[in-house]
Amino acid sequence: MSSIKNKYFHRDLSWLRFNHRVLQEAKDHRNPLYERIKFLAIFSSNLDEFFKVRVSDIRKIKNLDKKLRKKLITKPNKLLKKIKKEVAQQQQEFGIIFRESILPALIENQIHLINRFQFTKHQQNFITEYYQEKLANKVTVIHTKAKKDDLFLNNEELYLVGIDKKGSLQSVLIPPDSKRFVVLPEEEGSFAITFIDDILKFVLKEKYGIDFYAIKISRDAELYIDNEYSGNLLDKIKDSLENRETGQVTRLLIDKHASENLVELLQKILDVNDTDIIQGGMYHNFKDFFTFPNPSHQNLHLKPLLPLPHKELKQQTDLFQTIKEKDRLLYFPYQSFDHVLDLVQQAAIDPTVTKIKITMYRIAAQSGIAELLLAALKNGKEVFAFIETKARFDEENNIKWGAKLSDNGAVVKYSYPGIKVHSKILSIEREEEGKLIHYAYISTGNFNEKTAKIYTDYGLMTANPKITEELEQVFLVLEGKIIVPRTKHLLVSPFSTRTTFEDLVRNEIKNAKAQKPAGITLKINSLQDKKMIKLLYEANNAGVPIQLLIRGICCLIPGIEGLSEHIKVYSIVDRFLEHGRVYIFQNNGQEKMFMGSADWMTRNLDHRIEVITPIYDPDVAKLIKGTLSLQFKDTVKRRVIDAEQSNDYYSEDASAPEQIQSQVAIYEQLAK
Repeated sequence: MSSIKNKYFHRDLSWLRFNHRVLQEAKDHRNPLYERIKFLAIFSSNLDEFFKVRVSDIRKIKNLDKKLRKKLITKPNKLLKKIKKEVAQQQQEFGIIFRESILPALIENQIHLINRFQFTKHQQNFITEYYQEKLANKVTVIHTKAKKDDLFLNNEELYLVGIDKKGSLQSVLIPPDSKRFVVLPEEEGSFAITFIDDILKFVLKEKYGIDFYAIKISRDAELYIDNEYSGNLLDKIKDSLENRETGQVTRLLIDKHASENLVELLQKILDVNDTDIIQGGMYHNFKDFFTFPNPSHQNLHLKPLLPLPHKELKQQTDLFQTIKEKDRLLYFPYQSFDHVLDLVQQAAIDPTVTKIKITMYRIAAQSGIAELLLAALKNGKEVFAFIETKARFDEENNIKWGAKLSDNGAVVKYSYPGIKVHSKILSIEREEEGKLIHYAYISTGNFNEKTAKIYTDYGLMTANPKITEELEQVFLVLEGKIIVPRTKHLLVSPFSTRTTFEDLVRNEIKNAKAQKPAGITLKINSLQDKKMIKLLYEANNAGVPIQLLIRGICCLIPGIEGLSEHIKVYSIVDRFLEHGRVYIFQNNGQEKMFMGSADWMTRNLDHRIEVITPIYDPDVAKLIKGTLSLQFKDTVKRRVIDAEQSNDYYSEDASAPEQIQSQVAIYEQLAK
């Protein structure tokens, strides 16, 4: 093994490099204008969550006992400085993209995003009327003296602040229930749009005679639950949801044009450190660009790839018979999630169905799956639902639907203390000719109709008893009837996933050393677990060819002689969020393939209940390998993850006459 000092990227710095790949899409002129604007919004939204969650974690570590802190992160302050430096560079790049690329492109399409200094007299009159009609009764200016904790700012909401001649802080909340962008009256075939921020700055300047600047804070959004390992976790989560709005400040964003006096006053009043302050542009919450209007009515978006019907499922009236014939694979969002709804709907009305069991990790606010489970209860079916109340930012929806299902007769179980249930599984029990037959659905994605249109996920429908009977073992664990599931085929975290994957990698090492066919192919969201990375390094040194497709965090360092020179790592960021997880091992020519919900992160292997299924149907395996093959051949949206995490687009085949954009190619292949 190589003697280089650092064999692992830091996970948080690696995640920031992933978000840089999102920013690259905003810069990529091959994307239509409004798609590029959307990627700016995604980048901004991602960064907000990063500060609310990951930076909060690091700051918490600073308060731990020194001996314990050394076991986790040796120098949290040093890491925070690295994060701030990386974020500052990305924010600078963000500003350049916005000013020098997006704004000129809007102007080319006769759309002008203007600020308060550019308002014409006619527009000023319109803005004054707009303020009086739409905003005046929502806006209150708060006067604050220079005292610590004298002002509370809501998490992630937008404020304008100024400093008056007496040195007092003037602050106003930009109404969160108002449109962020206002389309001004059309003039000579040209369209003008302005931020609500600029309307307020214009009016407040006239009213108070001082300039106002945009600020935003991010607060700790993790649910730190005292005594997590005892008591009723559901009640604790309900109680802790309010804390999300009152947590510690982890970032203060402020317009770089604000005076030094104003910044110092904010520091004092909000009790924030220099490392928490990031000075940037005049506007924050660029995630609001998801709703950026297009008054020109030109088509400035990608051509939609509408979900396709599954060719084998679309004509079937009896899905149970179709699944019994052979395993069926769905690939979202290329194919329609409606087929999953159809399966649950058939189960809800089929007189021979006796039980439905399901895990629900992220439930949509308007959930078709949950409504069908309610229908099943009305039809006398037994319904068991395990609902994960610790699914970050979806806790309220999950608790709401859990209560509704429980009130209608379902057996509902909630989160275990100290462990998340992250598996995406469904089991249907049916009485056929006097026997109880089980049907299963195992997916890499959630039972969520909204995300199924955005995330790429595999979903397997099967009646193979090797899988369905073992899935019942998993549900017995979730029901609290057994402690450890007995499985030979399914990989179930935290019981067997790590050990099985370790054995599979070691088997490839053994085969490579014996000059037998060997190879490892993984498609996962994140690779962070040091034990698994170390094994991959060992496989590299044994000569095992390894190719990895990793969307987000990659703590493995590829391409280092004596460490990882046989490991190729790529990442794809495109219109859909890559979310599927597939694991393939060459196994001396007798290939083993699995798919499921677990990344190679310590939390997924050791601290969550995950379910990974082997792929036994050759047609399903062929389809999965076909999609992966297209992704590893992508010449448009594939990035190379190298030792510097430089995020270069793959360019080796850039001169080829036919370029492959894998997401489009997969859609076209499935359409055929």
